[in-house]
Amino acid sequence: MNKGSFKFLPYGFWIIAFTIIPILMITWFAFTNESRQFTFDNILKIKSYAGVLVRSLVFASISTFICLLIAYPFAYFMSRISENGQKMCIILIMLPMWTNLLLRTYSWMTLLENNGLINNLLKLIGIGPFRMINTPCAVILGMVYDFLPFMILPIYTIMTKIDKSLIEAGNDLGANSMQTLRRIILPLSIPGVLSGVSMVFVPAVSTFVISRLLGGGSNVLIGDLIESQFVGSAYNPWFGSALSWVLMVVMLVIMAITRKFDKNETAGLLL
Repeated sequence: MNKGSFKFLPYGFWIIAFTIIPILMITWFAFTNESRQFTFDNILKIKSYAGVLVRSLVFASISTFICLLIAYPFAYFMSRISENGQKMCIILIMLPMWTNLLLRTYSWMTLLENNGLINNLLKLIGIGPFRMINTPCAVILGMVYDFLPFMILPIYTIMTKIDKSLIEAGNDLGANSMQTLRRIILPLSIPGVLSGVSMVFVPAVSTFVISRLLGGGSNVLIGDLIESQFVGSAYNPWFGSALSWVLMVVMLVIMAITRKFDKNETAGLLL
């Protein structure tokens, strides 16, 4: 065994222990029953909860799209300001993440509830109150707030690596701002966009804390359903594993389609 193989051992151990073995365990439970007999019953049972899976995908897609709309111009602005300004922006982006996710979500509950801060302010000007808590919009708002940094940072990182001489060359050749954005900046920033979309969509589609606290019982997502199979009186790790396995497959398929589309789109933009 050469020296390079020894360097790979820690990473290989990590992948085997925390990726391959858990996936194999989930697959085993998903396709067996309490008697350890092979069965498709757990997978077939998911048809009854297709609406929950669709709702999770829709909420995650909307949240990811909103994050992209906010993050892309902000990341572009960050990449064009001074180095000290970039450091300050990064600190402001990371600051909320130093607080526990649960506490941040509880804070939004305080703001959005019927007698919360936002409704009380609206009452002062004669508007409202409005029902904001326990709604789909509240869940999406919580997702956007919590996962927005995961969209900004990858796009910002890739934009800082774009050679400014390319933009200057485009300007010298008569390209206006929109042409520079479409023909130079956007194609070169696609890898950052793809990374940001993956980093937001994956946790958003499987979240359960945000949906449970901000969405109430009427906005159950796949993450809530999976959690309920491992905690409480509804304990059923076989069905919970089947839900996790199907969700994992769906996300892998979506990511593969996204990457294929991204390659075709990037090639088209560069032509």
